[in-house]
Amino acid sequence: MIGRTTGRRLACGLVAASLVAAGCSGGSDSTDSTSDSEPDGTEAPAGTEPAAADDETTDTVADADETATTEAGDATDAPAATDAPSTDVEGDFTSRVPELGPPTGEPLRIGLINSEGVPGLDFPDIRINTEATFAYLNEHGGYGGRPLELVSCASKGSPETSQSCAQEIAGSGVDLALLGLDLFPSYPTFQASGLPVIGLLPLLPGDYTAEALFVTGGNATLAAGIAAVAAEQFDAQSVGIISADAPGSNGTEASLTASLDLAGIEYTSIKGGTEETDAGFQGLMSQANSGDPDLLVSLYDNAGCIGTMRGRSSLGITTPVLATSSCAAAEVLEQVGDDALGWIFLGAQTNEPSAANDLIAEIMSPILDVPADEIDPSALGLGGLGIVQAMTLAQFADAIVSEGGEVTGQSLYEYMGSTNESIWPSGLPFDCGKAVDYPSVCTFEFPVIELNESGELQEVPGLATVSAFEYLPAL
Repeated sequence: MIGRTTGRRLACGLVAASLVAAGCSGGSDSTDSTSDSEPDGTEAPAGTEPAAADDETTDTVADADETATTEAGDATDAPAATDAPSTDVEGDFTSRVPELGPPTGEPLRIGLINSEGVPGLDFPDIRINTEATFAYLNEHGGYGGRPLELVSCASKGSPETSQSCAQEIAGSGVDLALLGLDLFPSYPTFQASGLPVIGLLPLLPGDYTAEALFVTGGNATLAAGIAAVAAEQFDAQSVGIISADAPGSNGTEASLTASLDLAGIEYTSIKGGTEETDAGFQGLMSQANSGDPDLLVSLYDNAGCIGTMRGRSSLGITTPVLATSSCAAAEVLEQVGDDALGWIFLGAQTNEPSAANDLIAEIMSPILDVPADEIDPSALGLGGLGIVQAMTLAQFADAIVSEGGEVTGQSLYEYMGSTNESIWPSGLPFDCGKAVDYPSVCTFEFPVIELNESGELQEVPGLATVSAFEYLPAL
């Protein structure tokens, strides 16, 4: 299996991405936190290990004689135009896509701005996987019969570079702008060009009210989803929270406490370092559980998931724990084993085989240079979000054509803003604009998963999904 020790489940990616800031910056000793903390939306997210990124805009052109080369050094030939793909909408979209032929319509140019090349803000896999998905779709239907051309620009985690990328993308003749993880999107530049904008997730408060649509709700919906589980599954009157004393974690914790206040749930918040010893994690768990809360919430990820799971087990704590999907990652569960029993994961998915996972493996096979049946889709991490966004728009394009419409950047944007069709491949519905204070957010529901004694991730009985909507505090 590829990347088994470093990846996260693709289906977890939408929640994991909203915690990209959680492990950043140095830690401090554990302290009690008061309940009147305010959300801090100005912090930059931390990411993967730094990698070099090219400042120049790159084009992935859908042409039979041109190849697009990814950072991994793999090249994929763009398909030659043949017969137009069928627009027959009978059957499941995911199952039909592999049967479609190369698109022959007018190319659709799409821009992508993504943070790359800066330590802590380096997410090239989002671009690479978007390129891979476009290359696959250029052999299987495109967007409603239109081949795809991707124009990408790497922002560098500053307002100046984000604005420069926005100007470059807006001036390149694209029909739609996509945001990977871009800290300072230049919305006025897009508006002045009449360019519709679709993004993966809002990172700063201004994103929630921007003239854009986001596939996920970032920390706001994540925190509200946690509050929803606490209230609806546990009827919790009190919650113990543990998190790292770091900028990103502090922002997530502040959003969570605001949602808990709205739900009328009392809480004690304990802060630890970004890195702790086993004894340190035990201390955090002990402090958070000292008031006999109805539920514990861990905002740690990666190694912090392992440490807190082992700490709870070592202390014999039986209070259930709610965590984000990063704690359901394969490399975490493989190390902790039964210590993960009693934990619930927000945003994770069951690990059953599916047609969507088969399709993801086909998309990534040329990039990884590995046969599809040897690829583990759970190992794509945040880069999997590029596939989610690109395939969701392909699903929208398919629906637009089936209804007799024309696929354009504007029609994709308008369709996303008005549809209740589900995000690919989770099946969770879109409802853009449902929250007045968060008009750019389009999804509010999360799957709720637990580990059973057989080591399988399964839906929590009676709570397959939860809605964050009622627990979103006013901005």
